[in-house]
Amino acid sequence: MLDESVYSNSCIDEGEIDDLSREVYCILGMPIDVIDMQGVLSRIYRAAAKSSDLFLSTPNLNFLVNFYSDLEFRDAMLLSDLSPADGMPIVWLARVLGVPIKERVAGSDILVALRGSRGPGRPLKLFLFGGNEGVAEAASDALNAEQNGVVCVGWHFPGYRSVEELGDDLIIDAINSSKADFLVVCLGSIKGQLWLKRNAEKIRVPIRSHLGAALNFEAGSVKRAPAIMRELGLEWLWRIKEEPYLWRRYCRDGGVLLYLLCIRVAPLLIYKKLTMKDSGASLVVNLEIQDGCSRINICGAATSKNIEEIIEAFRKSLSNSKYIVINLADISTMDARFLGALLVVRKMVGLNGSEMILTGVSSKLERIIRLNGADFLLAPIDKSSGANEKGAAG
Repeated sequence: MLDESVYSNSCIDEGEIDDLSREVYCILGMPIDVIDMQGVLSRIYRAAAKSSDLFLSTPNLNFLVNFYSDLEFRDAMLLSDLSPADGMPIVWLARVLGVPIKERVAGSDILVALRGSRGPGRPLKLFLFGGNEGVAEAASDALNAEQNGVVCVGWHFPGYRSVEELGDDLIIDAINSSKADFLVVCLGSIKGQLWLKRNAEKIRVPIRSHLGAALNFEAGSVKRAPAIMRELGLEWLWRIKEEPYLWRRYCRDGGVLLYLLCIRVAPLLIYKKLTMKDSGASLVVNLEIQDGCSRINICGAATSKNIEEIIEAFRKSLSNSKYIVINLADISTMDARFLGALLVVRKMVGLNGSEMILTGVSSKLERIIRLNGADFLLAPIDKSSGANEKGAAG
């Protein structure tokens, strides 16, 4: 049962939340927010009330596979304003790596929760985009047949067109003219994320997310797996029963997962065990700001235990500097929380046209960063990739 207090006006009137306020961890390169369903709904309602941008991604195992195989997809994921763990394999990976994720927050469950909740003052206005022919229309009819927390103010079936063709001004104008709060996209994970990234500057709907099969479930064209199967992480078996063609994707994704467990996760667990004594060590952060350049020297354990001091230095640097130089030479150990904060800083400097430079990276630290799938942190942001687009800045 959801706590309706999270939808109260007092929740929405809280102070602005910047990206560094998020509890983000780096899970094999992807930014994953430690947040529950109530927290996600609170962010959605706050964004709707303030008409502030919220690019919501719901990473599952297929997202992780695409994160490694498609650079633009990776950039889109890194631009996310909120990334709760959708798939159970992501939750399991997080827990194995010591990330305190308590529950899965699936995209389909977000839509169900919004439908069944009482929003602050009025229903949340949805625009449904994509799906197979007739799915968005049927989902809209089903959602509007009930008096609940959402109302569909429009839908569009664009046909089976390329990402470029889906950026047609007529399509974007139809979406924007709906005055929706939340754009729900169903185009397939790669196409959906790329379409949202490439059209971020044109779309005026504040909340945007690719919610996968959510439209199919709402339309009734595909049955959702029983709750017990979802809880046990066996929803993929049910999905194969409902949509047999998915077996190829699940086999491929499962093979990639086994590969990552061997070459990345196992070494990271060994590193964690070897540095366990150092992880709770003290930390000293020195910040120097001069002539538009911040120099942050971090000495000690860059871990979740000491993250608030590090984040405060990041926040001051972002508000005062064009260039942020982070010296890692004196770091004794680092964890997924520190790397998650670096992912957020990378996103923020890309959006405001600044630069982040890591220095003093020893061969040992470089190996740890690469094992965490975050080797892109070691290179400058490619501005041509779109990492400096609006993308929904938090």
